[in-house]
Amino acid sequence: MSGRGRLTLAAFGASLMASASLLPLVKPATWIFTAAILLGLQSAVGTLTRRVPLARPLTIAAQSVVSLLVLTLVFVREQAILGVLPGPQAFAAFGSLFQAGVDDVGTYAIPAPNTAGIRLLLVCGVAVIGLLVDAVAVTFRSAAPAGLPLLALYSVAAGLSGGGAGGLFFLLAAAGYLLLLLAESRERLSQWGRVFGGAQRSGRPGSAAGEGGPAFAPVRTGRRIGVVALGVALVVPLVLPGLSGGLFGGAGDGEGTGGKGGTISAVNPLVSLQENLRQPEDREVLRYRTNARDTANLYLRLVALDQFDGTAWKSSVRPIEDVPEPLPWPDGLARDVTATEVTTNLVASPAYEQKWLPMPYPAQKVSIGGSWRYEPAGRMLVGDNGQNTKGARYTVTSLDVRPTADQLAAAPAASDKLRREYTRIPASLPADVKSTALSVTRGARNDYERAVKLQDWFAHDGGFRYDVDVESGTGVQAISRFLKDKEGFCVHFSFSMAAMARSLGIPARVAVGFMPGTAQSDGSVSVGIRDAHAWPELYFEGAGWTRFEPTPSRGTVPEYTREQSAGGNATPSAQPSTSASAQPSVAPSASESCPPQLRRLGECGPDQAAGGASSDDGGMPPLQVVLICLGVLLVLALPLLPLWWRTRVRARRLGPAGDPVTRILAVWREINDTAWDYGVAPDESQTPRRTAARMVRLGELPPDAADAVHRVARSVEQALYAPHPRPATGLTDQAALIRRGFHTSATRAHRLRALLVPRSAARVVWAAQEGWVALRDSWSARTRSAMRTLSRRKPREAG
Repeated sequence: MSGRGRLTLAAFGASLMASASLLPLVKPATWIFTAAILLGLQSAVGTLTRRVPLARPLTIAAQSVVSLLVLTLVFVREQAILGVLPGPQAFAAFGSLFQAGVDDVGTYAIPAPNTAGIRLLLVCGVAVIGLLVDAVAVTFRSAAPAGLPLLALYSVAAGLSGGGAGGLFFLLAAAGYLLLLLAESRERLSQWGRVFGGAQRSGRPGSAAGEGGPAFAPVRTGRRIGVVALGVALVVPLVLPGLSGGLFGGAGDGEGTGGKGGTISAVNPLVSLQENLRQPEDREVLRYRTNARDTANLYLRLVALDQFDGTAWKSSVRPIEDVPEPLPWPDGLARDVTATEVTTNLVASPAYEQKWLPMPYPAQKVSIGGSWRYEPAGRMLVGDNGQNTKGARYTVTSLDVRPTADQLAAAPAASDKLRREYTRIPASLPADVKSTALSVTRGARNDYERAVKLQDWFAHDGGFRYDVDVESGTGVQAISRFLKDKEGFCVHFSFSMAAMARSLGIPARVAVGFMPGTAQSDGSVSVGIRDAHAWPELYFEGAGWTRFEPTPSRGTVPEYTREQSAGGNATPSAQPSTSASAQPSVAPSASESCPPQLRRLGECGPDQAAGGASSDDGGMPPLQVVLICLGVLLVLALPLLPLWWRTRVRARRLGPAGDPVTRILAVWREINDTAWDYGVAPDESQTPRRTAARMVRLGELPPDAADAVHRVARSVEQALYAPHPRPATGLTDQAALIRRGFHTSATRAHRLRALLVPRSAARVVWAAQEGWVALRDSWSARTRSAMRTLSRRKPREAG
């Protein structure tokens, strides 16, 4: 293997080993396979383009183009042209995924779920670092500065993981960088021989620098950068913040071990449910006491997802403010709608750590210590400056709103501003979503009846099945697939009903939080992590944002969507207790243990119930990615075949093999083809001397190249006509000088034509034609010979 080939492999290995420090950030870490394939393709393209050779910027550009094509194929192939060429829709999809990834990074705890947005950020980051390392170390032949991007990659990973990228990953990254330096030093020594220093220190003549003299400049630079890199790698992780405060939990894996004290990890109905994530048994996240007679409708709401961009439902970016006391009256709620005040005392488990505060909706007053901020549109409280729910004790005064069916049916239209914001649907929403909504709600007289028909269709009339083994997904294609397959869980039901309601012009959003929980013998209610849930909220003027429950076998169907019955109004005189019995237990709740199916679903454990800005599937299998990438490379390589053939022929003709006469004629043929590539067509009828003069005249060669052409022409005449031709020397150098002369005299267009589409490549066609004629003649001769043989045998047999 050549020195540059070893250096390419070392750069690939160093980038991959440094990227291993990102593994603790995400579970499952299957993104590393995509990143490894992309790094390998970058290295392969760089090797091919450097062998041509192309200019250094063109080499980097070719690697960047191939990387973009692979990223398009893996992440946004549905929006790409022919599944691989990025167009405006593909770039828009990239932007949405990048934004979703940034939002997920700020939302989830370590290890974060493997959402499409996070996966894109990781793979793109590794690809950029790999491209920088390959460009600096291999293309520009300076391995020492390549340690800086490797350092940046490791430092960011170590800082975000809060120590998760420990000593093993540091050793891997450092070993990769040292291998890169060793590969470069070996290549330099193989080219220069033994490197001697300047002043001798031993006093003996010829003493080498390696025997006591000072190190030469690249080694000194590598040592200095290595020392700085190691120092920064140890210091930067101490000052970079880590990911914290997932939507349903904080850092940690939920196993009850480690430095975080077993905090519960993120459970977010936005993240694709990953069956291979390990699930702990059901654990209590909070316990509460309330004066509500009926807790069936006391859902604890965390956050409202009001923006649907085609890839996921997510919260809009809105300003937050200090928590007012009391909170403003709920938007759209009329004073004549029955609303009973309910007081609830809540205590969060010390193992439950996340930034959104679970509260009954709509809250009117919140008494809690710490640094909390208020988001008015969603009526949510979010922790500020690292504030979270860990062990929090707080009291919430809320309204138990119970509109009647008549009030909802008679609700006037919402304001134009609210309708514009909360009925917005992406242009990519399949047409079957709206057509299905219209079909289901046929005959409904108002938005209320349409909403009830949608809820009933999902819950029992439409033949849907609650299935925990269905793959999650939050994009438009996932909704369309769910409506067709009719099986899924709360994420599918809530997202699909909200999207269908918006398609009918009904303002809708998705709420994320917990179901009411399980009543305990001491009068408190225990809420476990498997009570995590998602449900749609639809807006009706006069009632405000109103809960619906389309998920079968989960939650409680609101009374205003069925026949009216006596509800459990709160007892005004009853006050919630603040006794010690309200303390949350660290052990699982008294409810039955979570079955394996629900654990795989993710509604039992910390990393589940969820789905963030993710794609509709878990990504393509690595083997399929490899095969498709090889096909793409093959298609891209087809236009480069003439260039590859010309390079191979030139190397063979200018090689040292063959007798002197054969070698002289091969070099002469190469010079003629070089002239042809630059526009001087060959003329076989001319003598070598006249051919040389014609080349010089038509090619406008400079004097040194012209002299070289004439010298080679004289050597050809010697080889052809002299009885004892003298051996020629320096033929390869003469041919290179002549080629440079043609290149210097040609215009830029002629240079590109000579490089990418050499005219002499026509010899391939001629050779193929000659081969075909020879094969045809040989086959015809054999056929005639066989026929003659048969004709001779027949008279003998007749005789």
